[in-house]
Amino acid sequence: MILGFVLFAVIGQKTAADAVATVQSEVIGGLSWFYMALVSLFVIFCLWVGIGRYGDIKLGKDGERPEFSLVSWLAMLFAAGMGIGLVFWGVAEPLNFFDAPRPGTGSSDAAKSEFAMVQTFLHWGIHPWAIYVVVGLAVAYSVHRKGRPVSIRWALEPVFGDRIKGAWGDVIDSVAVIGTLFGVATSLGFGVMQVASGMDFLGWVDDGSSKGLLVVLIVCITGIATLSVVTGIGKGIKWLSNANMGLAALIMLFVLIAGPTLYLANSLVQDTGGYLQNVLSLSFDTGASYGEEGTSWVNAWTVFYWGWWISWAPFVGIFIARISRGRTVREFVCGVLLVPTLLTFVWFSIFGGTAVFQQANGKHDYIGEAGVSTNNALFEMLDTLPGGTFVAGVAILLIVLFFVTSSDSGSYVVDMLASGGDPNPPVWSRVFWALTEGAVAIALLLASGSGGTASLDTLKTVAILVALPFSFVMIGMCWATLRSFRQEREAYLAAKLQRQQDRMVDEAVAALEESLENGTLNSDGTTNVSTTKR
Repeated sequence: MILGFVLFAVIGQKTAADAVATVQSEVIGGLSWFYMALVSLFVIFCLWVGIGRYGDIKLGKDGERPEFSLVSWLAMLFAAGMGIGLVFWGVAEPLNFFDAPRPGTGSSDAAKSEFAMVQTFLHWGIHPWAIYVVVGLAVAYSVHRKGRPVSIRWALEPVFGDRIKGAWGDVIDSVAVIGTLFGVATSLGFGVMQVASGMDFLGWVDDGSSKGLLVVLIVCITGIATLSVVTGIGKGIKWLSNANMGLAALIMLFVLIAGPTLYLANSLVQDTGGYLQNVLSLSFDTGASYGEEGTSWVNAWTVFYWGWWISWAPFVGIFIARISRGRTVREFVCGVLLVPTLLTFVWFSIFGGTAVFQQANGKHDYIGEAGVSTNNALFEMLDTLPGGTFVAGVAILLIVLFFVTSSDSGSYVVDMLASGGDPNPPVWSRVFWALTEGAVAIALLLASGSGGTASLDTLKTVAILVALPFSFVMIGMCWATLRSFRQEREAYLAAKLQRQQDRMVDEAVAALEESLENGTLNSDGTTNVSTTKR
């Protein structure tokens, strides 16, 4: 099936692109209301589960300690869930929203600046992480608490029972494999284009669009990812994730100090407040009030993002579940939902805020006739700062490392699914899937022609279309999770009541024995109060 999709995208580029684009247009255009409502309900579900009475449930055996330290755990889930996206869009997305704001935003630079950050916070904040929590929590409970294989299907066992072992379970896991493989492969393809653009921008290469250069970059990244996935989660993947976060923190600190520091600090506080003030209305806003222009804008950005995050949910959710043994439900929800969201706000406020400040105050023009250059925006911004050229080179290294962590994590997840849910799949199969991702990305790049991305765009769209059927799987996961938690809660309360009853019986027996020993028990069963110990 995977080979068929790839051949379809490579051989019949125009036919494939037209067919998939038509389906995507119908899905996104006709079901935007569904995506907007569903993802918002996922947020409500996660907050309720994390704050409520189920928060103390352990994702593992009672008394089991977390497998990874808090810092390593957060670094791995952040790097897998969104790391590369933040580097890619950290500057470009706020600039795009400043250039072409949502209808009804207002025309002043002040209004466009604040809107650009608030809208970016919406797309990268609590909503995408809620999507990951839904999948990750269901799988983590199934795997670590119930001892089931690492698989999407087993998370639905409380709803479907043994039927999940049959054809429907195979279909669900196949959808997860396709979405993960295509998502990682297309991200790898587009990512190396940004790396090549950065190398071209810095004068390291003559032609950043050269197919030969792109292939070499994919081979190098795939090679490093293969070495990482061979060593496993506890070594290579953990080490690279920690290195990513350290390097990202250093670059972010540099931009904060070298950029408009006071403005960025004020902007972070103001934009966070704007997000909190508007998040409820934006979560359900389909743009209908502004007619075709409004709905088209929301479909092109917000609905597209919700579909993209859902298509990545099997990969990120399973990976987060795999590394979360020993956490409580409350720790899991707070760690996955809140900490990355706060880090994301800081990242976009510093990188995107610097670029928007420069654009609004005429210090640098990022918006040309063709709009914002997504691939070059980060490097343009760094180049405006003192010592920025050197830091831009470091940023290229950061991008490569983030892509390596996405690739090795994706390979590990696909391998776990393909090997029947084995949490530690054999080395040879890890290598196979890592190489397959790289090979798919190379094939699509070469098939797209000079400077083109047609095949990559097609496969990316297919990955997003996977979100529609998988969204119903996620609804089932919410139901399954609540059913499991309710059953566990009832069992806990029943056991607690039994312990209380046993304790009362033990106390009564002890009192009776004491009375017999002291000779204070009369023949009619009463005690002699005057001689009873007090």
